[in-house]
Amino acid sequence: MSEIELRNVGKSYGSVAVLNDVSLDMGDGEFVVLVGPSGCGKSTLLRMIAGLEDISAGEITIGGKVVNDMPAKERDIAMVFQSYALYPHMKVAENMSFALKLAGAPKAEIRKRVEEAAGILGLENLLDRLPRELSGGQRQRVAMGRAIVRDPRAFLFDEPLSNLDAKLRVKMRSEIKKLHQRLGKTTVYVTHDQTEAMTMADKIVVLNGGKVEQVGAPLTLYNDPANLFVAGFIGSPEINLIPATMGQGAAMTASGVALPLTNPLRPGTEIVYGIRPQHITLATDGVPGRISLVEPTGEDQELVVDMGGEDISVVVHGGRLLSAGQDVKLSIDIDKVLLFDRATGERIR
Repeated sequence: MSEIELRNVGKSYGSVAVLNDVSLDMGDGEFVVLVGPSGCGKSTLLRMIAGLEDISAGEITIGGKVVNDMPAKERDIAMVFQSYALYPHMKVAENMSFALKLAGAPKAEIRKRVEEAAGILGLENLLDRLPRELSGGQRQRVAMGRAIVRDPRAFLFDEPLSNLDAKLRVKMRSEIKKLHQRLGKTTVYVTHDQTEAMTMADKIVVLNGGKVEQVGAPLTLYNDPANLFVAGFIGSPEINLIPATMGQGAAMTASGVALPLTNPLRPGTEIVYGIRPQHITLATDGVPGRISLVEPTGEDQELVVDMGGEDISVVVHGGRLLSAGQDVKLSIDIDKVLLFDRATGERIR
């Protein structure tokens, strides 16, 4: 059963359309991530689900009820914002319990819920502190605790980790995922970080220019992107996308480098040849290239290789440290090659 449904939803500001004909199903207990570049409409869509933005077209249902005209406070959802949005003069316990007090909940019930949420999030020893006495990660936990105590049908997260440093982001990612597994509530999470999307989501929605490019499980989008935009957005390091023209049995780059294929197309077809850096290895035989940049990342080395005037990325696992200027041969896993129509950007299958 879908907990949240969007049917042909649109949003316009005057003559400017920021979301166009968006239809999505978000299942009961599902962790759905809305991902895309800045300005693609993902935060606007989340705010429309929350009731903080009116919709211009279509229909939104939560728990089977149409909520188009329902005030935010009646939608039984809780939202965690990027800015934490804590009351600076209230202690942690007061911040977490404020919505329950406004709703007139009994004091004993409020205390019980706050203590339970604090236990889940490791805030038991911080309940008497003010927000200014907390670290960024602790403030984000308090914001999450404020949402948990309400026991809503769904949680909405609007880029909640963007104000944290890189190490803390990784830690908070896992904490949010564990929290979701523990509570089992439908969660809609907005981010521009595709790594967050890949590691956290049950289902990813890729947005671009106000429309949905593709919806699917993380590995589906990684291995089977529908078009150039999704292929380029999902995956790190970024996929290599090389303009080419079909020759006899191979794809030919502008400089005449032959790229291998399993199922060659009609000669003369203009394509974009996609291959992920992880699917290229160094070998004794293959496509010639010269290393122009080496970035050691621990066990791996990320290389930029000049392949006949085309810079491509390669990830090398283990082995000796390589250096710029080395000549190498590249072996491409032809079963992992993705082809796209150069004119439309759509996948050629």
